[in-house]
Amino acid sequence: MKQILILVTAALFFSTISCAQNTQKNPQNEAIKQAGGSDAQNVSYALGIDVGNSLKTFNIEGFDVDKFVEGFKAMYNDDGKIDLAANRTLIQNFMTAMQAKKHEKNKAEGQAFLEKNKNEQGVITTESGLQYKIERKGNGKYPTADSEVEVKYRGTLIDGREFDANEKVNFPLNRVIAGWTEGIQIIDEGGKIKLFIPDSLAYGERGAQGTIIEPYATLIFEVELLKIVK
Repeated sequence: MKQILILVTAALFFSTISCAQNTQKNPQNEAIKQAGGSDAQNVSYALGIDVGNSLKTFNIEGFDVDKFVEGFKAMYNDDGKIDLAANRTLIQNFMTAMQAKKHEKNKAEGQAFLEKNKNEQGVITTESGLQYKIERKGNGKYPTADSEVEVKYRGTLIDGREFDANEKVNFPLNRVIAGWTEGIQIIDEGGKIKLFIPDSLAYGERGAQGTIIEPYATLIFEVELLKIVK
């Protein structure tokens, strides 16, 4: 709930600044001007665009634009009768329930994927629930949980969307997600492995902020162990 309020407030603020600074510079202003006529009408329309764009990122199922406008007008013309505390509680409860529903879906889809994937040729499941497939053997030198390694990798979600990739990076195995700590020890130096990591061995209920990794997401990594640094 707080994120929505902050986003809307920020959108209003930056829209105001942007309109003030770029009225003459932005060629798209001509399209905005057609929406109203006066400067006040144009900026009202522009603010509506920014707020709508911000709310769209939340992908609220069943969002009713007409009701939103109705509520906006009621607040704008409020004579002090609107209970803002109750209104915020309603929003918070809805958003909490929406997130819980989404998290349950992520977890269920991940479990279904792993259940099917375990029967794929070459896939092995460990006691922790990690699944892996050796794609290339290396030179026989294996890292330990305390090793620092140099790897090349690509990470995707189960729907194929890539969230991270790196051609060469070093890190200690005891400072990464559990699925990596366990999985990289399975492959030897110069080898390549594909890891299928359940949410319990990845980012769990937290997800990874700043990425498309949502809470309870199952992850897939293709990793080449370039070398054991130390």
